[in-house]
Amino acid sequence: MTMFSELSRPQKIRFTKLSPTARREARLGLLFISPWIIGFLAFTLIPLVASLVFSFTNLTLTQEEPLKFGLENYQTLLQDSQVWASLLVTMKYALLALPIGLMVPIGLALLINSRYLRGKSIFRTLFYMPAIVPFVAAIYAWNGMLNPQTGWMNQFLQAIGVQNPPTWVNDPVWVYPALVLIGLWGVGNSLLLYLAGLQGVPTELYDAAQVDGAGWWASLRHITLPMISPVIMYDLTLSMIALFQYFLVPLVLNSGTGAPGNATMFYNLNLYKTFFAYGNMGYGAAMAWLLFVIILIATVILFKSQKYWVYYAGDNR
Repeated sequence: MTMFSELSRPQKIRFTKLSPTARREARLGLLFISPWIIGFLAFTLIPLVASLVFSFTNLTLTQEEPLKFGLENYQTLLQDSQVWASLLVTMKYALLALPIGLMVPIGLALLINSRYLRGKSIFRTLFYMPAIVPFVAAIYAWNGMLNPQTGWMNQFLQAIGVQNPPTWVNDPVWVYPALVLIGLWGVGNSLLLYLAGLQGVPTELYDAAQVDGAGWWASLRHITLPMISPVIMYDLTLSMIALFQYFLVPLVLNSGTGAPGNATMFYNLNLYKTFFAYGNMGYGAAMAWLLFVIILIATVILFKSQKYWVYYAGDNR
């Protein structure tokens, strides 16, 4: 009883005095990380807090009315049909682009990682090269390639017998496949990520599966995909967040007009126009925080789901 009573007593926290050498090392450490601390405060934390405060105000770029605080921005946001329409556009594109953006780099990585393929280093270089091209320049190049009259895409389709090829970015239906094609241009980063994951799979597992009579599909399903599932989880999370923030391509492709027929009026593009075209800073900040909450909820759901399909070596679950 005496031992337990001693353990239950609150212990006093003793602070040891730092030696002059330790204090000097601590000051040097703070000095070296001070650029990061200053940058984090100036460019992340303070703007984040400021945007939250602005979202409760009627702040505009040409402020004429007295500054007011309240929930009017969020009340208007819930009733704004244009906001929800732009969010729906983003969701529709994400449902098409996300699975394709995952399957294509995985398939290419499996192909390059095959033992029967020669010149792997050449293919790795060729697939990664588009990722280092400035994205705005790539968008202009794709805009020319997808031109309904002079683009080589439609010329190729006509050469193989397609009489009425799609008008791509000028068609509300075909604009999403066109955007997916443009997005696949920079698939090199994900390709290298999956390739590194595939090369980390123990070859003993494939040898054991081959002895048991497992074919290519069984090995892919029961060995390859489970072993690279953490990489898939990582890429899926980043891709989902990037799709919710999809902005640059529709801005450059159609000058941010949302053409054709508001089919490319993505949420982030609508947010940009609210901020800088209409100058409504308070309402734009509320839109930004709504997007943050949506991304946060989607990310939490994704992380909660990983226990059902993501395999971590050494995990006892």
